[in-house]
Amino acid sequence: MTHLALMIQQLDQIFVLAAHWLLSYLPAALQPLGSAILSVAAIIIAFATLFALTTLLERKGLGRMQNRYGPNRVGPCGLFQPLADGIKSLTKEDLVPICADRAVHFMAPILLVAASFMGYAVLPIGRNMVMVDMNAGVLFFFAVGSLMELAVFMAGWSSRSKYSLLGAMRAIAQMISYEVPLVLASVVVLMQAGSLSTVAIVNMQAAYSGIWPHWFVFTPWGFAGFILFMIAATAESNRSPFDLPEGESEIIAGY
Repeated sequence: MTHLALMIQQLDQIFVLAAHWLLSYLPAALQPLGSAILSVAAIIIAFATLFALTTLLERKGLGRMQNRYGPNRVGPCGLFQPLADGIKSLTKEDLVPICADRAVHFMAPILLVAASFMGYAVLPIGRNMVMVDMNAGVLFFFAVGSLMELAVFMAGWSSRSKYSLLGAMRAIAQMISYEVPLVLASVVVLMQAGSLSTVAIVNMQAAYSGIWPHWFVFTPWGFAGFILFMIAATAESNRSPFDLPEGESEIIAGY
């Protein structure tokens, strides 16, 4: 019985054990580097795939709301549409205005993508499954998230066009406006957990009362913070119905 309980307890560690098994084939001096590369690869593959699927579901849902089909041509039921979009984005021609700052124009999208994935470094995906366990993980998460505003400004400014700069400032205005309630909503969790460590915050919610989990979202103040956080996060990521910055190309030529 003890052996069975031990197997069940280690079931959620299958990915951790697999990573240790792979790293055992490397020399000891290269294992830290190999561990970092393996962690980064896992985060990029897993979350990029999840983002592709949620984007597909969002586009299909919006299509139904607007009485149209949505993606349905590439693959069965349009399932491969995100893959086709990714290939198109990677292979399309990179047009740079003649008067643009070429270095900044090139770095803006790279910084935007890098900032999007850096936040996952401090998010505990599971038990013993966090890339970097730092005491101020929440501060790091919001700090790297703020880099996206900088990337949008770089894109608008580097084009050397008043219209592009105006479009970037409109997008940044929305992102910053909703970032304030986004951070304030997280204060509810920080005060309940008494820590800025994402791992400690998760561990504080690991207990159960029977089958009822001790999640902060099930408290009145936690639920209010959750609703505020989700609205602000949707707005800051420019998703519907807060997707005005994505329509800048139709409004004032875009950033």
